[in-house]
Amino acid sequence: MFKGKKTSRLAAFSAFLVLTSALWTGMTHASSKLQSILKSGELRVGTTGDWDPMTVRNPATNQYQGFDIDLARELAKDMGVELKLVPADWKTLVNGLKANKYDMTTSASKNMKRATVAGFSDSYFSVGTVPVTQKKYLDKYRHWSDINQSGVRVAVTLGTVFEQEAREYFPDATIRTVEAPARDFQELLSGRSEVAVTSNLEARKLVAKYPNLAIVPVSKPRKAKQLSIMLPQDDQVWINYINHWIEMKETQGFFDQLEDKWMQ
Repeated sequence: MFKGKKTSRLAAFSAFLVLTSALWTGMTHASSKLQSILKSGELRVGTTGDWDPMTVRNPATNQYQGFDIDLARELAKDMGVELKLVPADWKTLVNGLKANKYDMTTSASKNMKRATVAGFSDSYFSVGTVPVTQKKYLDKYRHWSDINQSGVRVAVTLGTVFEQEAREYFPDATIRTVEAPARDFQELLSGRSEVAVTSNLEARKLVAKYPNLAIVPVSKPRKAKQLSIMLPQDDQVWINYINHWIEMKETQGFFDQLEDKWMQ
C-alpha cells in the first residue's frame, strides 16, 4: 500500500516536471526574437557603416557593403525573411539593442563591459589593436612607448573599444575623441592628431586607401579581440540559433569566402 502511494506520487511529480518544462519551453520560445522575426518576416540589424571592410556605407550609392553586410544578408536568406539595416553608432550600439531598435548588430568586439548588458554570439574572426600615423612621422613613432608622450595627440572614435584602450596605453598623451559620423583617421589626415588607434584589419585598408598613412611598426598588435554578433542578453533561444548558424556556415566555408572577398 505504501509502495503504491509512493509510486503514484512519483508519477504525479514526474508528470508535473514534464508539464512545467513544456510550459517553460513554450514561454521561452514565444518570447524569443527568433519567433518574432519569423512571424514578422523581417530581420533588423544595427550597423555603423564606418568600419572598413566590415560595414561601410558607399557614398556613391548610399548603400551598405562589406563582410558584415554579406553575413547579414546570408542570415536573412537562410531564415527566409527580409533584411532591414538600421543605422547605428558606436556610442549607442548597446543601448539601441536594449531599446529593441534592432534584433542584433553587425560585428562588435567582445569585452567584459559590454558583456554585462549584452549577449554575444560565438566568434568568427579576431583582430588586434595597432597605431596608425602619417608616414612623415615614422622616424618619431616606432614603439608603443613613443606615443605615450606629452604633446602627442591620439585620435579615437567615441564609444569604441579603441577609445578605452588608448586611455589605458597613453596616459601621458592627449586623447582626442571624435563622434560618429566623423572618424579618428580623419583627425590624422587633417593633421589635428599625430596618431590614431584602430584594428589591424581596418589599418590595412586605411594605408592602402591613403598613401600618406602608415601603420606604426610596433612589435605586434595589442589586445586580440574576438568579433561577434551582439544580441539581447536575456534571449538564449535567439543566441543559440545564431550560434548554430555560425557553426554551420563555418563548416560550409562561408566565412572563408567572406574573408577572401573583403580582407585581401
